[in-house]
Amino acid sequence: MQRVLPSMFIAAGGCHAATAVVALTHDPRIDDLALMEAVHTPAFYIGAMGSQATSAKRAERLKRIGDLADEQIARLHMPIGLDLGSKAPAEIALAVVADILRGYHGKERHAL
Repeated sequence: MQRVLPSMFIAAGGCHAATAVVALTHDPRIDDLALMEAVHTPAFYIGAMGSQATSAKRAERLKRIGDLADEQIARLHMPIGLDLGSKAPAEIALAVVADILRGYHGKERHAL
């Protein structure tokens, strides 16, 4: 096993068109760097866990620090998961997986 930061794995070609990048640590030093790398890949889904407020702050930070353009920010699913009103960890996990599958099958969120 090789230990490497997600951003370094992604930068080394770890993503392809069937890859979903899901940032879950809530640590900007890990998640933001991974997201900044992921937007330059063909990954079909790129998202980060967090509330609406946290997601808005992250988007601003990625624009400022990561120099990401609006179209790159638009690729990011923030917050991840379908809005099912879930609070329990198992329900949140299900909402996240459902959102990833939605993206994989090319469905828009509003189409559900």
